[in-house]
Amino acid sequence: MNLQYKITDLVIMIFLLLSFPSVKAQKSNTNQPNVLVIYTDDHRYTGIHALGNQQVETPHMDNLVNEGVSFSNTYLMGAFSGATCIPSRAMLLSGRNLFDLEGQGHVIPKEHITIGETFKKAGYYTHIVGKWHQDNKSLSRSFDSGDRIMGRGVYLTDHFRMPLWDWDKRGEYKKDDAYLLIYNNKGELVRRALNTKDKRGPIGTENNGPHTSEIFAESASEFITNYDKKQPFFMYLAFHAPHDPRQAPEVYRNKYQTENIKLPPSYMMQHPFDNGNMVLRDEELAPWPRTKIVAQQHLADYYAIITHLDTQIGKVIEALKESGDYKNTLIVLAGDSGLAVGNHGLIGKQNIYDEDGVHVPFILAGGVIKNKGKKIETYNYIHDIFPTICEITNVAIPNSVTGKSLLPVIKQETTEHRKTTYHAYKQFQRAYRKGEYKLIEYVRAKDFNKRKGEFESGSRVTQLFNVKKDPWETIDLSFQPKHKELLNQMKREMKDKAIELGDKKENIYGEKYDFWDYYY
Repeated sequence: MNLQYKITDLVIMIFLLLSFPSVKAQKSNTNQPNVLVIYTDDHRYTGIHALGNQQVETPHMDNLVNEGVSFSNTYLMGAFSGATCIPSRAMLLSGRNLFDLEGQGHVIPKEHITIGETFKKAGYYTHIVGKWHQDNKSLSRSFDSGDRIMGRGVYLTDHFRMPLWDWDKRGEYKKDDAYLLIYNNKGELVRRALNTKDKRGPIGTENNGPHTSEIFAESASEFITNYDKKQPFFMYLAFHAPHDPRQAPEVYRNKYQTENIKLPPSYMMQHPFDNGNMVLRDEELAPWPRTKIVAQQHLADYYAIITHLDTQIGKVIEALKESGDYKNTLIVLAGDSGLAVGNHGLIGKQNIYDEDGVHVPFILAGGVIKNKGKKIETYNYIHDIFPTICEITNVAIPNSVTGKSLLPVIKQETTEHRKTTYHAYKQFQRAYRKGEYKLIEYVRAKDFNKRKGEFESGSRVTQLFNVKKDPWETIDLSFQPKHKELLNQMKREMKDKAIELGDKKENIYGEKYDFWDYYY
């Protein structure tokens, strides 16, 4: 968008640019930048080539890294659900930490102001495309409109046969209103209602219908191309990829031959102990032990669906450029969790190892960002993204937000955002990171499910890693005498941080068991 500044406005712009070189100054609230938030699913930090230098091909996301500001140490705080994307999205959307959510994060209560509500109040037109994992009420109040809504209770476990809903301002999203996008016998794209013959997948291919990433990218691109309102827009584009099933069109699968895949240093055939959640859906996606060929196949499929996703993200960015809006748009790209895919003998993300569970990509790009290719090392969380976007766009941060804006770091007013990070996974795992070191503590604790009733799971294990020298967390230092004093200090500080954050079951609605009841 080309802006013609008056003399007064030009003076203001120069002053803002001098005080904040990373962000394009805006003439007034009516000319605030558009915001496009792209949230990917189960997308670990090394799932972008420019960040992790792995075999995965991601030219469009690489370009965002090269043309924007990337963060090398952004983390999911944790989860009290095996579906870690639930609390992750609640943290992104509310700007609140894990222990400030409503229970596991399924519901965002009215008093927790969402990022969509915040930008609506600031005069933005808000729009959602894709996956929503929270309640319908928070969905309705967050956006003015939406398209191809996913995740409202019907799921066929198939990227090529994904149940979708049209935007419903009332927030009802009835099962009978769900539909599939398929190709008819003439090759035309049509929509049809679900029926009893629609079995769970993954059984679909590109011959059945478009992939979810294609559907969501097309919807987002159409919105950008056709947008004609005077208000700036805020779009939340939530892809389901690269979440399993790791399906991609054949041309992308053929890019990654299984036998040519290099496994990372943390590959193991089997995790060395019970971490408390070894038997669940994600870990059932591959047989035990995870032989080299099994891990290579899963990683090849993971890379294929990421490369396909990258192509679709490229289409959305191209739509921004063709519309003329790219120069006045802040693009935010982040992943919701890590994923093991063979690391440490695991397949899922129900852990607090870095790449396997909590380390995610986070990039700020678009025409608004001026510091091309800048990489920021300081520790930060997913729930810091919301207040950061607000401060960059000069939108007031709600009082309900507990995350911290990274703007001072971006402006180079400071180099440190957080000195430590703290992570929790259910009642089984806790982690504390400070400086070069990361402590992970595991316990054997009680758990419950409807099939087994109450049972015990997990192991009492301590791990200590130097994450600077050993980023894949392969060398446990906890038993070495020279690290005894450091280890004890890290344990004490982890307990203090737990108290500071309110990490106890009484603060997490619906939780029956507490890590600290089993830790000694």
